[in-house]
Amino acid sequence: MDILSIEALEKYWNAPEVAANIVVFLNLLGAFLLGLVVGYERSFRGRAAGMRTYGLVCMASCALTVIAGYPEFWYGGGHNFGNVDPGRIIQGVVTGIGFLGAGVIMRDGANISGLNTAASIWAVAAIGVLVGVGFYAAAILLALLSTVSMWWGLKIEDLLPSRQAVAVTLHFRQDVLPSQDFLSQIVLAHGYFIATGSFVIARHGGKSECRFVAISYGKRKGASLIKFSHALASAEGIESFHLSHARN
Repeated sequence: MDILSIEALEKYWNAPEVAANIVVFLNLLGAFLLGLVVGYERSFRGRAAGMRTYGLVCMASCALTVIAGYPEFWYGGGHNFGNVDPGRIIQGVVTGIGFLGAGVIMRDGANISGLNTAASIWAVAAIGVLVGVGFYAAAILLALLSTVSMWWGLKIEDLLPSRQAVAVTLHFRQDVLPSQDFLSQIVLAHGYFIATGSFVIARHGGKSECRFVAISYGKRKGASLIKFSHALASAEGIESFHLSHARN
């Protein structure tokens, strides 16, 4: 039969086919809206992956999953594809999202950024899968929990005991040999200690460079970066330095 004949085209627009398309459409629309809800927080904070990215990821994950439930309507129906395994489709979605998440994770010395974005993209893919398989209540709950975690997670962390970490890079003057005990005393005097295993030392052209992570003894026990920088600026032998919060 000619695939462009009236009889062949009518298969794509018969009542059961149209009903299945409506169900798929509603699933895609719901997944897209839930993705936008989660992605708004990233857009609000100026992240590269925002509402559009989250909406597309959630909707695409849903699309790939929901079609597995209607193999009898594929290509206008009339084809026997047997039992389609949704688990393999979900596995493919998770693998693909892993590559997308890895692309937003950036490392700069002791600072690692993008982990929250990568985790939330993975979560929004799971939301799309839940919508695709029909667990609408679970998808809505996951979207709400993800949004709450991203919006108020930092505020909740601020209420709990914590310790701040500072990435320290020190450049010493010509032929000055740094002492770890001397550095530890400076750090200790300002409410920090050097994290075990974070101390790195290098030497270039007769000048030494030290890198380590300093961790405060408590949330408000560590000196501010301004006060810490003043101490390093006046320390003997230090030519230049760089301080930043060690985000991870």
